[in-house]
Amino acid sequence: MSKILFLTTSHSYNDDRIFYHQALALRDKGHEVKICSLYADYTGIIDGIEIESYAILEESIEKKTNTLKQVCASFQPDCVICSEPLAVIAAKEYTRKHKISCMYDITEWYPSMRMVSGYSSYLLKCIHAIKFFLVHLYAGYISTHFIFGESTKKFPLAYFFPFKKRIILPYFPDDRYMYPNIKRLVPGKITLCYTGQMSEEKGIENFFKAIDTVRTRKPDLDIEILLVGGTRTKKDELYFSELLEKYAWKNIKIGKTASFETFTQSYADADICFDLRALNFENDHCLPIKIFYYAASGKPVIYTNLKATRKYVDVARFGFLVDPEDAGTIADIILNYVQNPALYDVHAHNARKEYEEKYNWNGIKDSFVDYVQQALKK
Repeated sequence: MSKILFLTTSHSYNDDRIFYHQALALRDKGHEVKICSLYADYTGIIDGIEIESYAILEESIEKKTNTLKQVCASFQPDCVICSEPLAVIAAKEYTRKHKISCMYDITEWYPSMRMVSGYSSYLLKCIHAIKFFLVHLYAGYISTHFIFGESTKKFPLAYFFPFKKRIILPYFPDDRYMYPNIKRLVPGKITLCYTGQMSEEKGIENFFKAIDTVRTRKPDLDIEILLVGGTRTKKDELYFSELLEKYAWKNIKIGKTASFETFTQSYADADICFDLRALNFENDHCLPIKIFYYAASGKPVIYTNLKATRKYVDVARFGFLVDPEDAGTIADIILNYVQNPALYDVHAHNARKEYEEKYNWNGIKDSFVDYVQQALKK
């Protein structure tokens, strides 16, 4: 069978989308698959996937580009799948020389606010935003195929290059890694859960404010708070510490970031899962993918009312979309579940049903594999 190489500069070699979904699906069809990442050091074979990874994310562009070129030259792939513009650019010489497909998997919004956040002035942010946008366009120009994580990520590449082949490949979970735990509410008690990055932009303070409102309105309700994740920067660490000091509740359980295989087990005790990230242009066009995992687990959700979420997920079947800063309305929804356990039961069972019928990896896996295999015939 064919040799397929994944190149990524900013994702880990065991990234859930790249390793646990795409690479394993191609391996299962008999292809020889290799992943090269610049995020962390590791060399070896995991579940039949060859890994060659280097911790050089902070090194020069030249070093990163040369590393990816060397991997292409040594592995001699029949198709390359790239997750970032730099990976596409690094693979350009090899893919054109050997006349093979270079697939660009677009899962990020370019340029993201994170990419320009380190620049001090508004002018510098604008200049670098334009630079990143042009690099993104160039990667789209030299790649042969597009894989879009969601339809909102099609802009601008699908419009600048309308004749290039493309596929929408959502971030649906593979059931072999899911741990469903559909619960029934215990009278007078509820467990509320937040997972991921503990930062202002991701909405951890909105989560705390909503809980504080619930506690004020119904002080006799036993509220347990489950947090799974951590901070990434010193700024976020200070911010989160200040929040914990301000909301010094005794019933907060903080768990470390879980591995992909154990992620759904890490919040199994939760009754309701939240994502209350800020409403802004970038977030509005980026789908918070954990909603599919919560659905697979049988967890009702309360989520920020984002355009991307409205477009992809029928949240009303198993939860609510809200203004993330409207703590009063969010508190009303939580208390409505407490007072109407029958509604909670319907939403919990609907969540799992929606996942099984609409949002699971097995339903789209074959279309991805077929798309790659057609590209191999190029």
